Amino acid sequence: MTADEEHVLPGLDGPAEILIDRWGVPHLYASTLYDVFRVQGFNAARDRLWQLDFWRRRGLGLLAEVFGPSMVERDRASRLFSYRGDMHPEWLSYGSDTKRVATAFVDGVNAWVRLVLADRERLPLEFRELGYEPALWAPEDFARIRSNGLYYNLDSEVARALVLRDHDPRVEDLRRRREPPVDLVVPEGLDLSLIPDDVLRVYRLAIDPPDLSGVRETAQQGSNNWVLAPQRTTTGRPLLANDPHRALSVPSLRYLAHLSAPGLDVIGAGEPALPGISIGHNGRIAFGLTIFSIDQEDLYVYRTNPDDPLEYRYQDRWEPMRVVRDTVRVKGGEDVEVELRYTRHGPVVHEDPERSTAFAVRAAWLEPGMAPYLGSMDYMRATNWDQFLAAMNRWGAPPENQLFADPSGHIGWKPAGLTPIRPTWNGTLPVPGDGRYEWAGFRDMDELPVATDPERGWLATANEMNLPEDYPAHDKVVSFDWYPPSRAERLAEVFAGDRRFSPEDLLRLQSDFVSLPARRIVRRLARVSADDAATDDVTTSDALRLLTAWDGDLAPESAPGALFEVWYRRHLRPALLRAAVARLVPADEVDAVVARVTPEESLLADPRGDLAVLERPVEWLGEDGEAVVDEILRSTLASAVAEVERLLGPDRAQWAWGRLHVSRLAHPLSALLSEDTRARLAVGPAPRGGSGDTVGNTAYLPDTFVQTGGATFRIVVDVGDWDGSLVVNSPGQSGDPDSPHYADLFEMWSRGQAFPLCYSRERVEAVTERRIRLRPPG
Repeated sequence: MTADEEHVLPGLDGPAEILIDRWGVPHLYASTLYDVFRVQGFNAARDRLWQLDFWRRRGLGLLAEVFGPSMVERDRASRLFSYRGDMHPEWLSYGSDTKRVATAFVDGVNAWVRLVLADRERLPLEFRELGYEPALWAPEDFARIRSNGLYYNLDSEVARALVLRDHDPRVEDLRRRREPPVDLVVPEGLDLSLIPDDVLRVYRLAIDPPDLSGVRETAQQGSNNWVLAPQRTTTGRPLLANDPHRALSVPSLRYLAHLSAPGLDVIGAGEPALPGISIGHNGRIAFGLTIFSIDQEDLYVYRTNPDDPLEYRYQDRWEPMRVVRDTVRVKGGEDVEVELRYTRHGPVVHEDPERSTAFAVRAAWLEPGMAPYLGSMDYMRATNWDQFLAAMNRWGAPPENQLFADPSGHIGWKPAGLTPIRPTWNGTLPVPGDGRYEWAGFRDMDELPVATDPERGWLATANEMNLPEDYPAHDKVVSFDWYPPSRAERLAEVFAGDRRFSPEDLLRLQSDFVSLPARRIVRRLARVSADDAATDDVTTSDALRLLTAWDGDLAPESAPGALFEVWYRRHLRPALLRAAVARLVPADEVDAVVARVTPEESLLADPRGDLAVLERPVEWLGEDGEAVVDEILRSTLASAVAEVERLLGPDRAQWAWGRLHVSRLAHPLSALLSEDTRARLAVGPAPRGGSGDTVGNTAYLPDTFVQTGGATFRIVVDVGDWDGSLVVNSPGQSGDPDSPHYADLFEMWSRGQAFPLCYSRERVEAVTERRIRLRPPG
């Protein structure tokens, strides 16, 4: 067939093709294994060049040279947390040929960069608008960049320490639940008063994406995945579903691609800046992942030498920090010289010479083999369960629940990630850095649990605490900080029994908006009868009847869903937490503490604290706790009704959750772009159902109701009938607003729909809308 476009791609051993289907999915065909990765890099840059360049600049600390002085501190932080070890063991940690794969991918990216620099009409809009150019890559960039991943649990242990520093330990019990339950014991030698509120400021500059859109994000960075055995499906084949939850963005965080070459035929999604596929199938096995919250981080607290702040006390001596000097280039200004300081444990993130203290982070993800998602190089090429398990032994970061299925009917679960051994403490709090609290290496992956072919016929994970009951959790500490179990409990409810599910059933389940926390709250509300609530308050009585007759489904068209979410997030939750906090701290501290324990105010707070107060009121509110809760329910419901009437009008028939709760996507650089460009790049709005508590995770901030987190990529793999798989990737595959595939999937995604993920060459050819041919030079 005639090609729509042809290019010479240096380094190719033979001709290659990119077939782009009607949904914007590129199917890459090459004559050798490494050629297909070269084509993958070329194609990723073709569709997402600005995103790739931004990802690299952020990770390597190169933002100031294009965005100016405001990014100098962030660049220093990113460089502080980059990998600075030996590259030989680094490359071998992922697999024997990962360096060769990375080199081929980078060659492809650079070929496209050179092409657009020679033909500037192809230069993406962001570069033209802001007046800078994309940079060339090096293979080592993948390995050096570490701060672009998801990691646990430094934030939690510091937040816990700050609460214990200032308040009764019960405040911490309200703020965040520990699973398995464990008593908090301040490590010997740790002075909590030395830890400042901003101790992690530099760490956060390194870890948090520099989003200039002005849109605040929630911390919903979990995921769902599940796999059903043949006896639980209508197809008689396994079905595997996955929907990772991250901050909503444009372009999308993930990118769909199909890589086909001798010895490899893999399709699915990964991050566009990385080679390979992390979620999908290879025609032999299917695989999907969610976060498994291994505690891979610790904060070390040091006493520094009053005569030389660059020395810290370790055992019985003063030990010098290692100092690396670097230069940050700055757009519109002079270069800035920066110092990066390290202790034996890791990067120094805070220093206070006046108090003779310093703080450093030890992170497993700074070890060799821990570049985020690069470990997929091995498992995406596995052909059976044994090979898949072997590949998991080399998976480092981020820590994941991996699910597996193959056409013979086998299904499996294996969590993986580098797990530190802490022989003298449990990781719940920071520790002194004087040598008493050292990691004793890392656990073998075989020490993490595993499950295969369960009798019930299904496996599912949703970031909950899913260590088996017989797992020796206290002896082999994995973590005490997990996501709330509401999504996992809903999945267990749906899969209970012996019902069989089709691929379309699982697609619908990925947008299931039933809230189990809502059901629990409404059950308690039902104990407050309409007559007791206010005999002369017809409005509140109607609201009680509306909610108590509701099934907890936060569908976009739901009137009780709209009332519940406004009531719960903006009225009931703050009131319950305030009542509990008022019993624990002096009156002048209540406001500050409520902010610490409220999820909408503090991204580290556990959404279950208010439920504990609601369901165990005597424990939290005293002997008259039940009566206090009754009054809180009545008064907050009345105020919520008034607010919903103000927002949506007095006519209950016009109330709908999706009129308030919407998805609206803004480009990360919105604040820097012209008004016209900002409008061209924006996507939405679309009405949404659900919340951060539902399987269809649509996390939002209550002050705006705009969705900020959730799954923009969803896949259901029909294992064995590969062309029967379903997928969607919102808002679209392309990062170019002039492309028909920039936002063409947004409406489909917002309605919970998907398209076929074509795999066989015959099916791919049938849906191809554009063909790009690539050939070697000469």
